[in-house]
Amino acid sequence: MTTAIFPGSFDPFTLGHLDVLESALKIFNKVIIAVGYNSKKGKNGFFSVEDRVKIVKDAIKPYGKRVDVCSYKELTIELCKKLNVKFIVRGLRTTTDFELEGVIAQANRVLDPSVVTVYVQASHEYSFISSTVVRDVIIHNGDATPFMPKGVNIKKYLKK
Repeated sequence: MTTAIFPGSFDPFTLGHLDVLESALKIFNKVIIAVGYNSKKGKNGFFSVEDRVKIVKDAIKPYGKRVDVCSYKELTIELCKKLNVKFIVRGLRTTTDFELEGVIAQANRVLDPSVVTVYVQASHEYSFISSTVVRDVIIHNGDATPFMPKGVNIKKYLKK
C-alpha cells in the first residue's frame, strides 16, 4: 500500500485542499493529512491545531480509511521517517506556490533523499481559494460556506 503525507497548516482546510486530496487519492492508496504548527503564523494560528484537526476530520468522513489526519510539530521530513512514508503531496495554485514548494522539496531531499515530493495542481475552479482568503471572509463576518467542504460547519469552531 502506497501512502503519502499531505502536510500543511490547514488554517482552515478548504475546498482547495479537498481538491488536492482527491487528486492525491488517484495516485496513492492512503493519504495522511498532517496538520502542522506553522511558526510564521504564531503559536496556534487563527484556529487552534486541535480545531483544525477536527475540521479536517469533518471534511474527510466520506473518504473512509483511505484518509487519516494527525497533527505534528517536527519537520515534515521527520514525520515521514516516523511514519515510514516516502511521499509528500503538495498542492499548487500559482507559480508562486511552485517556487516556494520547490525550495522546500529541495531542502527535504537533502535531509532525506528517499522521500519524494509530488506536486498536485489545483483544479481551475479552486485555484483562487486559500486559507488566507477564507480567514479574511470569516474575520469580516462573511459567509465562508462556498469555500468549505461539505460537512464542515466552520461557525462551530469560531470563538465568540
